[in-house]
Amino acid sequence: MFVYRLKSIRMTTQKNAPVDRGCAVAVIIFILGLGTLLPWNFFITATEYFDDRLKGTPSSYGTTPVANGTTPVTNGMTPVTNGTTPVTNGTTPVTKDYEFASFMTLLAQLPLLLFTLANSFLYQRIREKVRIAVSLVSILCLFLLTAIMVKVPMQPDSFFSITMATIWFINSFGAVLQGSLFGLVGMLPPKYSTLFMSGQGLAGIFAALASLLSILSKTDKASAALGYFITPCVATLLTLLSYLLLPHLEFARFYFEKSQSHHGQLATPNKPLESADKEKEALANGDLNGYNNEPIITNGDFEASGTKEALFTTQQTDSHTRSSVLAVFKKVWVMALCVTCVLAVTLSVFPAVTVKVKSVYGNKEWDRYFLCVCCFIVFNVMDLIGRSVTSMVQWPSKRSHLFPVLVVSRVVFIPLIMLCKTDNRQYLPVLFSHDIAFVAIMTFFALSNGYLICLCMSYAPQLVRSKDCETAGALMTFFLALGLSLGAALSFLLRNLL
Repeated sequence: MFVYRLKSIRMTTQKNAPVDRGCAVAVIIFILGLGTLLPWNFFITATEYFDDRLKGTPSSYGTTPVANGTTPVTNGMTPVTNGTTPVTNGTTPVTKDYEFASFMTLLAQLPLLLFTLANSFLYQRIREKVRIAVSLVSILCLFLLTAIMVKVPMQPDSFFSITMATIWFINSFGAVLQGSLFGLVGMLPPKYSTLFMSGQGLAGIFAALASLLSILSKTDKASAALGYFITPCVATLLTLLSYLLLPHLEFARFYFEKSQSHHGQLATPNKPLESADKEKEALANGDLNGYNNEPIITNGDFEASGTKEALFTTQQTDSHTRSSVLAVFKKVWVMALCVTCVLAVTLSVFPAVTVKVKSVYGNKEWDRYFLCVCCFIVFNVMDLIGRSVTSMVQWPSKRSHLFPVLVVSRVVFIPLIMLCKTDNRQYLPVLFSHDIAFVAIMTFFALSNGYLICLCMSYAPQLVRSKDCETAGALMTFFLALGLSLGAALSFLLRNLL
């Protein structure tokens, strides 16, 4: 699929544009897409590591258990010093439920929503190069902090607070990075936007494979976790170097300069009138758009007809005038609500509920791989396939009434996943206990997620004029972030309903 897109990119670039030699720009755009979602994916895939740390598992990460300042009562039982008040009255010791997956999801998605709202302020006052470079360097430093914390002993409460703060800041910088790169990629031909989205889809697979390799390694848990968190440090550094290289490539530089000159013309109030005069002269000389055609309107015709000139000038001015945000929203509101619904459903159960699902076999060796393989690898692979299918099939159409019906129908996945096998259930029964049932549900859950999101994001710009595509993209990004945040908030309720 990646090679197919590279070939199509070569064929669809403009004739007067330089060639993307060796598909270097395509590869860099793919890497940039990969880098934008590394923080989110590496944290959710490491849920088991964080749960172990919060339980205060002795000696698992080269640390010793730290008590929370209380004196454990030992009436014949082994003292439990996991940072919570131990209960030793003949019952099973009670550990504090931090609801890590739900808090992580919420604190990872709220920054995206907030910084989407703040984009107009940030983008006008901070240069693009500064935004992207500072964001990548900050993400790199925060990943290094997370890797160092693997070897640092601390109480679960302190570890939880530091980790939540890290997740907030790393995803805040990630939100700025993602918004800035979407604007950057928008300057290139449309195929590169698809490639950027594919890179984002691969980020989850990359994180899941890194987790699988750390499990397969024969080292202790601390060394495996350390290697796991060093991986995104290297990947983020590669993303930074790729971004710094991009402006030096002739193909990218051509489109960046072309976009800047276009925006410069729009920023000058008299430019539409000047443009009209130039095109009037070109029409008179038969040289419009670089083609030596026969003159279709003479200077005499223009001078004799003020009405024609006024009409021509008005059309040129209108073509440079963007519609209001409300006017654009009225055209894309269906797609905006659809993308919100899709992501709200997905984030309400993934990963907060899905990480609690257990294998039916109870095999300790298989249990080590179950969550990584059946939850994260299956989801990310199927999500990427769903995104990729849209380059070949786009059904239903953007104006079909069936499209929102399919989006709303995804709600059925919420009860299906909640009825899979999990421990410590209080309210709901288990209807799907087998591993195969869980994998099948996750397969269709992820396929529909990637497919419908990609359709929503690609359909919205098609519903407006070309001048309003940027506004439509900003609106869709906001509603995408809104869906993520709503799903994260809903996950608290659904997790407690199990």
